Amino acid sequence: MTQSLPNQLLVEHASGASRFVRACLRQPVDRTPVWFLRQAGRYMPEYMAVRKHHTLLEICRTPAVASEVTITAAERLGVDAAIIFADLLLPFTPMGLDFEFVAGEGPVVHTPIRTLEQVEALQTDRIDELSYVARSIELVAKHFAPPRADGDQLGIIGFCGAPFTLASYMIEGGSSRNYIEAKKMMYASGVAGTPDSKAWPLLMEKLVKVLIGFARQQVEAGADVIQIFDSWAGALSVEDYREFCLAPTTELVQSVQQMGVPVIYFGVDTASLLPAMRETGADVIGLDWRTPLAEGWKAVGPGCAVQGNLDPIALFAPEEVLKRRVAEVLQQAAGRPGHIFNLGHGIVPGTPVDNVIRVVEWVKELSQV
Repeated sequence: MTQSLPNQLLVEHASGASRFVRACLRQPVDRTPVWFLRQAGRYMPEYMAVRKHHTLLEICRTPAVASEVTITAAERLGVDAAIIFADLLLPFTPMGLDFEFVAGEGPVVHTPIRTLEQVEALQTDRIDELSYVARSIELVAKHFAPPRADGDQLGIIGFCGAPFTLASYMIEGGSSRNYIEAKKMMYASGVAGTPDSKAWPLLMEKLVKVLIGFARQQVEAGADVIQIFDSWAGALSVEDYREFCLAPTTELVQSVQQMGVPVIYFGVDTASLLPAMRETGADVIGLDWRTPLAEGWKAVGPGCAVQGNLDPIALFAPEEVLKRRVAEVLQQAAGRPGHIFNLGHGIVPGTPVDNVIRVVEWVKELSQV
């Protein structure tokens, strides 16, 4: 059942909060807030200069560097929120599962989780080993503590992966097209009384426990909002999502909300799942670019905020076309409380930085009340 939102903790959080946080809670704002998925990344020369000296994981695990990358991107773009530079798979290491990033392949888990015994061996009592992300957030929050020239406070976003998405990486050993191994374990849980039926629910339980602790670290360090990434949820049918993933995801979402911060829940290629995703009680549902924003908002219902949903590749378009696409997204939002302008997925390498900056300027100009 959908939680009645916003709850009292979140209402209190909105008092005197940034326009970004107020928009997450469908409160009135003077203009639409804007930020971008992967706004600190490989398209930005400043980030590539840092990568010459550090691996991706070194940046994530070094608070001074992760905070610098986060701050530099937010300030150069002029956005309303900074998302901490980290990676979805960081919780794997304290759970006892090693991984690495391989050039041309992305993340690789060399010993995928395929059996109940392997799930049972995963640890949940080493969450403190992730505290470097919290230290990065503390540095970012301290830097952005003074209000900006317009009097607004820049929002600080922490994040984690959703249970299904992290489980799929663990089980498949990396990215996948069909998620055969992950779905095999998932489906086995539907046959009660067999040893294999215990693996999926136990994996969900362990992931949720670790992710709640990880999110709490980030909130206590100064995160205003937590975004939960369900990057691969679009691989699921509505029936499978409801049966195998909705309950653990809802537990994660609502546990984070009880920490007093809003939750943004984002997936890719999830048009068919939007009503079910809304059932988690998340304050904001991220919309990818495949569905017009107005249709996506109708699917999640009027009592929920939405984030999105410009096609990231539109950032390569001629200025006239790009500005028209920005205006179309804003027109579909129609000035309703609860819209956060963003892309429908992350900025890709090679994106012209000047175009990203122009989009921020246009959102500010076109959405001004």
